[in-house]
Amino acid sequence: MHYCFIINAEPSKAGNPDKIQADIDNLEITIDYEIYRTTAEKSATLFVKEFCTAHPELETCFVACGGDGTINEVATGMAGASNKHLAVLAYGSGNDFIKYYKGKDFTSVRDMVNGTPHKIDIMKVNKDRYSINVCNFGFDSVVASTANRLSRKGWKNPYRWGIVKAIFCGRFNRIRVWADREELNPDRRMLLCTLGNNNHIGGEFFCSPRARNDDGLIEVGYCKTTTLIGFLNLLKKYTTGSHLDDPKASRKFIYRQSKVVKVHSDETIELCLDGEMLSGKDFRIEIIPQAISFIIPA
Repeated sequence: MHYCFIINAEPSKAGNPDKIQADIDNLEITIDYEIYRTTAEKSATLFVKEFCTAHPELETCFVACGGDGTINEVATGMAGASNKHLAVLAYGSGNDFIKYYKGKDFTSVRDMVNGTPHKIDIMKVNKDRYSINVCNFGFDSVVASTANRLSRKGWKNPYRWGIVKAIFCGRFNRIRVWADREELNPDRRMLLCTLGNNNHIGGEFFCSPRARNDDGLIEVGYCKTTTLIGFLNLLKKYTTGSHLDDPKASRKFIYRQSKVVKVHSDETIELCLDGEMLSGKDFRIEIIPQAISFIIPA
């Protein structure tokens, strides 16, 4: 196995290269590896794509050393490639993806090297974008877009400030959504919609509590618009993941399991793909079953 450690070079999302090198040096075995430091946004995706093209037969583990954005870039670059695996060393500012794997240590090179590969799904968005964790829009994408901007400026608790802005600017969205061929809540305003392959977003929100990342299905959670008081009550349930089971909260949610989701807005909106933003008016999101071999730490 050849290991490519991909380190996010952005200071606020740095992948702790000194610790990674020390952990490699302290392994009981010698591994074949290289270290790549990102140079700009999407450079990790380009590097992984070019590596897969140049070395199609070489069994390789791409180790995303950073947060959800780095994981997304690496997964996007390797989607569809054979003899390739994805692993994570979670040193980023946002680490929602790994919360799916409770009790696993995603900071240990030793546990990663001794881990077990498992095939998981990935969501394809339009022609060439992917989401391995959660795709969301409406209120959530206003939060994420604001949080990304404030995080780059060094603000503390950027998601909390994102929520404050979205309360005033993101609660009434005219966005049409189809789960497979069923249109959800036609001609009504929506609060938010999450498309879950995994469970968590925003550092604290258990948005897709029933999601399984290897079942070939997207967990669609469509929330209708509500009053401010109603929203604040929903937020508590949304944080704990009880919003689909609580009798009052569940009345505001339309829940579906789907293979294809279509989204349309007359105005340009932003979709949040694992924390990365994608602008447009029309989107097609489909699940690609067992498209990624993911290394679960020992």
